Amino acid sequence: MSLRPDLAVIAAHVDPGSRVLDIGCGDGALMLALRDAGCDVRGIELDGACVERCVSQGLSVVQGDADRDLADYPDKGFDYAVLSQTLQTASRPDRMLDELLRVGTRAFVSFPNFAHWRTRAALMFGGRMPVTRAIPVSWYETQNIHHVTIKDFRELARAKGATIARDWYFAGERPVVRAGANSRAEFAVFELAR
Repeated sequence: MSLRPDLAVIAAHVDPGSRVLDIGCGDGALMLALRDAGCDVRGIELDGACVERCVSQGLSVVQGDADRDLADYPDKGFDYAVLSQTLQTASRPDRMLDELLRVGTRAFVSFPNFAHWRTRAALMFGGRMPVTRAIPVSWYETQNIHHVTIKDFRELARAKGATIARDWYFAGERPVVRAGANSRAEFAVFELAR
């Protein structure tokens, strides 16, 4: 099975044998890849159907709301905490980032970049919220409640005292260089530490 580019980057940079918490693990694709690499992977997912799919594949996933339930996890209980394509759905992304860096020694965060040129063009020229590859549903269907950009996230990380260890940017499947990524990348992946 082919992983989304953000998940592939994360899987490639998690040390084998690590303890990983995948927050908002969806269908468990990343968890399967990490399990196959010898990691001890746990997941938390809000969607009951996704939880069932994960459990049926032998994955250790609990149904829960990351906005509330991360408080139940111990400090530094994991080598890595992963939040892929979920930050923009959190009620308080600033608090979510604190929790990620509390439960994990390191954290991976990926999100759609709302400053991508297609998003800007749809707003500017069409006057409507965009539907793009990175944001594939209409505004009234989306779970996105915070429209984060790469620059916004860098500022949040700095304000929270997080160090950006590495970062990656993509337009579809293609990598994008850091220079100009805020307007050219559809989504971003950051590895953080504190």
